This record gives sequence, C-alpha cells and structure tokens, in this order.
Amino acid sequence: MGLTTTIPVEVVLAAGLVPVDLNNLFIASPEALAWVAQAEAEGLPRTICAWIKGIYGTLRHHPEIRTVIAASQGDCSYTQALGEILAGNGITVIHFSFPYPRDRARLAEELGNFMARMGVTAPEVAAVQGQLAPIRQNLARLDRLTWETGQVSGRENFLWLISSSDFRGDPEAYGAELAGFLERVAARPRRETGVRLGLIGIPPIFTDFWDYLEELQAHVVFNEIPRQFSLPHQDADLVEQYFHYTYPYEVQGRLADIARAVRERRLDGLIHYTQNFCFRQMYDRMLREHLRLPILTLEGDRPGPLDSRSRMRLEAFLDVLR
Repeated sequence: MGLTTTIPVEVVLAAGLVPVDLNNLFIASPEALAWVAQAEAEGLPRTICAWIKGIYGTLRHHPEIRTVIAASQGDCSYTQALGEILAGNGITVIHFSFPYPRDRARLAEELGNFMARMGVTAPEVAAVQGQLAPIRQNLARLDRLTWETGQVSGRENFLWLISSSDFRGDPEAYGAELAGFLERVAARPRRETGVRLGLIGIPPIFTDFWDYLEELQAHVVFNEIPRQFSLPHQDADLVEQYFHYTYPYEVQGRLADIARAVRERRLDGLIHYTQNFCFRQMYDRMLREHLRLPILTLEGDRPGPLDSRSRMRLEAFLDVLR
C-alpha cells in the first residue's frame, strides 16, 4: 500500500498490509530524474513540485502498488489533485486528512474513520503501536547519538529517521537492523561536530547534500522533518501521538519544536530547504522572524547532486558561521 507521506502507519500494519512510502521509493531510485521527466511527458505541468511528479512516475513503474493512501490535508497542496489523477488511472485512493487547524477531537474522528475504512479495531491498532514503541525509542536514541556524541552522522540520522514513515515495509526487520546499527556505533569514538547545523523544511531532493557538508567540516545534528516522521513525542494514546506530530499542522508548532532544538543541540545555524513550486516556501519569512540565528534558504528542483551555485552558497554560509 503506497503512502504519499507519514500517516498513522499503525493502522496499515494492523490491517496486515505492507506500507511503502512512495517518496522514499522515488528518491532512492537511480531513475528518479527520468521518472519526473516521464510524468511531465504524460501531461503533469513543469511548474509543480518534482516530488509529486516523482510519486506519479514511481507508481507507473511499480504496478504492484494498486492502493495509495493520500494525505489530502496536512501535507502537500497538490495531493488532492494527484489522488484524482491516480484514481483515473485505476489506482484505489484512500484519503486521510490531518485536521487544520489542529484539533484533537477531529483527529480522533479521522483516525476512527480511517480504522473503519481499513477494517481494523482500536485494540488491534494499539497492539501494533505497542510493537513499534521499542523501535521508536531506538530512533530517539539514534537521534541523541547524533547531537550529543557525534557517533551518528547527519546522513545516517536522516536515512534512519526518514525511513520510519513506513519502516521499509517490514518493522521487524527494520527494528533488528536498527538495533544492530546502534550496537555498532556505540563502539565509535565521540566526535567533535565542528559547525553544528539544523536542517529544517521538507527533505532535500539533492542526493549529495549531507556528504558535501561533511566535506566542509559541518555536521547536521538536527533533521527537523525526518525526526518528526519518527514521532519523537511518544504517547500510549494514538490520537495524542499524532496530535503532537508537528509537520501537518500550523507552523507555530514547528517553530516551538525548532526553537527547542536550537537551544538543546547548540545549533550554530539553520539551513531551510525549500522545494520549487511548494507552498511551504512561504514559511521562510516566519522562520526568519522567530528563530534568532543565521538561516540559509536553499531551494531545489529536481533529483540529483547539488549544483555549483548551491555549493558556493553553502560554503559561504559556513564561512560566515565560522
């Protein structure tokens, strides 16, 4: 079952289905750029987000995925139209909405409707939530090892946290691999992290972003949105767990979360990644007004390595921070 973003994956797993985050499947493919081009050749406009076109292209190349859960509120403004296009192509689309503005009662109602649509009960979902709890705790430990000791790199942090949206389709195997990884990194020496950066905004579409920063002796010790995908504010109640998830709601919740990270993780600066043609670009002004430290806004379009202009801007920003 394809997912357009992080949704209550516990419900999907309780239904005995395999969740697949279509964003991760898209960006991990060596054909990612070609899939964007194919989507445009089939009529999707050039002036929409490449992630949306990537999801479309991914589904064209993975015909085994015949059902998609689309977050029609709380993620991307293009998702509703994408869902209609996919339905026209014969794919079953199930819509899930995070209530805006954030509202606990409406979220509980939406979760109840989602469970009914998937044919599962609240106790079944709670059982899955309990099974995932140790994995989420280990992800929080991995995150601490990134900013407290430097034993986990920014790229490793990003890859593990971003994949918690679907647990790579197999939570048991994912959890075992994560536990093994944590055991190995515990033997690494503590590392001085040099310039300490936070990455805020949607995940970058660049393929060498973290590697280039490492070359410049800068380290991302806060990956905002991937960390939110891992649901760091765990709660025994599923509604509370997704109520505290900041990404789909008002920007004020994100601002408070980022401000805590700035203090706790002793960040020197922030990189705000924005995607071409994404409505979330408009938040850049509010981030600058409320977060009192240097911010570099970096914009990307299509999947691939950093372009020379972006590399120069990153290098100049780090020189300023130093």
